[in-house]
Amino acid sequence: MVTLKQLAKELNVSISTVSKALNNSEEIGEETVKRVKELAELYNYKPNKVALSLKQSKTKTIGVIIPDILNHFLAKVLFGIEREASKYGYNIITCISNESLEQEKESLRLLANGSVDGFILSLAEETQVKNEIEHFKKTISQGLPIVMFDRVAHDVLCDKVIVDDFDATYNATKNLLLEKRKNIAFISTLDGLSVGKLRERGYKKAILENNAYEPIVLKIKKKDDQQKKIMSFFKKNTTIDGVVAADSASGIIAINTAVKLGLKVPKNISVIGFASKSDSYHTIPKLTTIRQHAKEIGANAAQLLINRLQNKSGDIDVKTKIVKTTLIKSKSTL
Repeated sequence: MVTLKQLAKELNVSISTVSKALNNSEEIGEETVKRVKELAELYNYKPNKVALSLKQSKTKTIGVIIPDILNHFLAKVLFGIEREASKYGYNIITCISNESLEQEKESLRLLANGSVDGFILSLAEETQVKNEIEHFKKTISQGLPIVMFDRVAHDVLCDKVIVDDFDATYNATKNLLLEKRKNIAFISTLDGLSVGKLRERGYKKAILENNAYEPIVLKIKKKDDQQKKIMSFFKKNTTIDGVVAADSASGIIAINTAVKLGLKVPKNISVIGFASKSDSYHTIPKLTTIRQHAKEIGANAAQLLINRLQNKSGDIDVKTKIVKTTLIKSKSTL
């Protein structure tokens, strides 16, 4: 690989002049900039990022840790992070924790050795269940800022990006109550997660405010057969005429199960679920969804971290950005 020194020697200028010319410094004349760039292109010169990061004590790289790469929502957040980071010249390195606390710790250890300038992450399920946060505090104490999104640890002092999970299910449930639904159920596979708990609380508040009946809740574990659980739940609770689902799969299965049991959607039963636009196409009729705006969450997380790395605002106080969800009505509700 050709070096700055070699370019400088061939052009009979200083290394500093070559460097400034490649970075469009106003100190260097147009003709010199042109000559330097033409020669650099001829030799296919690429700056040595490792040497540059050592010199600047910055890698211009962000570590991203997500719990599940197959999760459509998390994949879209990752897309939003990468797109926003690239605008500011940052690269990303992505690690998958696979919902494991130990894998999450290992990913932090692996990247905290000088590979990245900071982290954007969503907590593994095991981390939330065990409520372990010391590895995050240790990373921050090393001078590596963390931005958490979606699944966050409230006891860790760092920037966060969340959606209005409580309000989203509260408003979705109120929407079904306005349809005069008398027995609305809540179905969730997210009971171990902070987002799942907030969504359940939002549902319960709306039901209890209505004073009509006790909340009807189905919590499904990972090892459970989701389809069998929901079918059994519907057969046991034959008066259910509305469902708020905390996750996309539960919403999709709820509609398909209702149709299998001979119920007309939305005449006999209405269903709302946290899901993306593409998820809603997996049901007939199309699922009414609570959109979380995953790409916006990713972009906000990247902005918060880059602002902190560049200290643009000068703030030292941590921030929590709340991204508002949107209820997109479709054919599964009246």
